[in-house]
Amino acid sequence: MAGGWRMDRIGAALRGENPTVLRRLESGFAVIGDVQFLPGYSVLLADEPHVQRLSDLSRAKRLAFLSDMDRLGEAVERACRQMDPDFRRVNLEILGNTDPFLHAHVWPRFAWEPAELVGKPVWLYPRERWSAERFRLGPQHEGLRNAIGSELDRLPSMD
Repeated sequence: MAGGWRMDRIGAALRGENPTVLRRLESGFAVIGDVQFLPGYSVLLADEPHVQRLSDLSRAKRLAFLSDMDRLGEAVERACRQMDPDFRRVNLEILGNTDPFLHAHVWPRFAWEPAELVGKPVWLYPRERWSAERFRLGPQHEGLRNAIGSELDRLPSMD
């Protein structure tokens, strides 16, 4: 999945050119992560590219973003539970340390993770996991993409 869309993920999503988009939600876009070393990893992108922090949003938009984060988290949880009996939980994170736009990470966690990492933040995984070809998003993830998208369709939005 190469392309300039990575340089402007939100703009590309708004233009319908971001291939990782799963669904359009009230406050932004549910996307599947570029890396899948934890299958089902997804991200919620705010639909306003200039917004850097949750506090930059109006109260109504802030609540909509948090509701969409919850909805995406539950969709990932449901899909991963169906696809992997070793699914444990979902971690939700709004960090904002690297990318200058508001986004939330949805990390599924599994019992098969290495013992030294299973209870720790995913950011402690070795760099190789983040860049290895075998963990990159690709056609082998279509079933997972479809499962998460179907769960998003089943879950009600905030309104």
